[in-house]
Amino acid sequence: MTKWMLLGLMVTFFAVIPAPLTVVEIKSPAGPGSEGPNVTAAPDGRIFMTWLEPMKPKGNILRFSVREKQGWSTPRTIAQGTNWFVSGADFPSLAVLSDGTLAASWFSTLSLEAEAYNTNLVLSHDGGATWSKPILPHRDRKVRQHGFLSMVPTPDGRLAAIWLDGRKLSDENEGDMSLMYTTIAANGTLGTETTLDGRTCECCQTSLTTTPDGLIAVYRDRSDKEIRDINVVRYANGRWSQPEPLSKDGWEIDGCPVNGPAISSSGRNVAVAWFTAPNEKPAVYVVMSSDSGKTFGKSIKVDEGNPAGRVDVVSLPSGGALVSWVERNRQGVQLRARQIDANGIAGASVTVSGTAGVNSGGFPRMKRSGNEVVIAWTAAGDTPSVRTAVLSLN
Repeated sequence: MTKWMLLGLMVTFFAVIPAPLTVVEIKSPAGPGSEGPNVTAAPDGRIFMTWLEPMKPKGNILRFSVREKQGWSTPRTIAQGTNWFVSGADFPSLAVLSDGTLAASWFSTLSLEAEAYNTNLVLSHDGGATWSKPILPHRDRKVRQHGFLSMVPTPDGRLAAIWLDGRKLSDENEGDMSLMYTTIAANGTLGTETTLDGRTCECCQTSLTTTPDGLIAVYRDRSDKEIRDINVVRYANGRWSQPEPLSKDGWEIDGCPVNGPAISSSGRNVAVAWFTAPNEKPAVYVVMSSDSGKTFGKSIKVDEGNPAGRVDVVSLPSGGALVSWVERNRQGVQLRARQIDANGIAGASVTVSGTAGVNSGGFPRMKRSGNEVVIAWTAAGDTPSVRTAVLSLN
């Protein structure tokens, strides 16, 4: 082998291996007792974070902050109440429409015995100074579960939303959970409700993204044989597709694992990450697409061998992806992240949560702005607290 051939091989090798991620924790704007963080990217690239804080003597406050060059903006309150449904798995969210309208959501309890609650959606046209009266995206008005909401802005200036809906359940919670869809205009006008799947897993997170060719939703399905793998549905040319399996893991489990998938897009590049555990062998996978999710490449395993799941994913302009997940090891329960390049080559994983670890019920969230990815999680400890960090992509 000549030295020029060797040099060529070295250049090829170093070109495909993602460089190590850099993690820098930044001071969180959330106070003591905070939990349930969520992050979103505005059309102009700004990163917004929402979270819950306890209200004295009881109740909850939903707050938000905006990422700035030197940290986070002063927190502002969206809403507060004493009858909220608070779960580490089903958390509030925020989206920014193309005209700057802010949309925020939370859940209010209808019945503790039936685990029934409503999704509440409010809008702000002045940057979060004032908010509208709550809107219910679901129209059934039944005392059932309406949650696990995912929402994204659409190119026509509306908000697209999907959620898990229990309107078909009996008073004994027997029956099927459904995946529903609607749109919300900037003035609060609701679009038509559409059933995307009439039988889904009961309480796994949903995830929704938009591409130049339409919307893509992913969620955990539930077959008649209790196989709970990941499904995908697509909206294009004015209609939704039939549900299709994204994965065929064959995970048979008689009960909801409360561990949903995540989807992200960058142009026509799409990435989906999920947790599965067939035959009691837990794993976290990611698949990527370059054609707006019409087709996906092979599944790529990203975990370190003992994952708890609770995934999130960021699709990159390069066609690669950044995946985060929760891993169990001798140091405890840690938040980890790994970059995958467009060819499916995985970089080294990094620990994001440090020595504090991750709250046992928390679901870390992340979003990209330029070459930075902001990630937020609920830290472990006697008193929960939301922490944030920046991952620098190389």
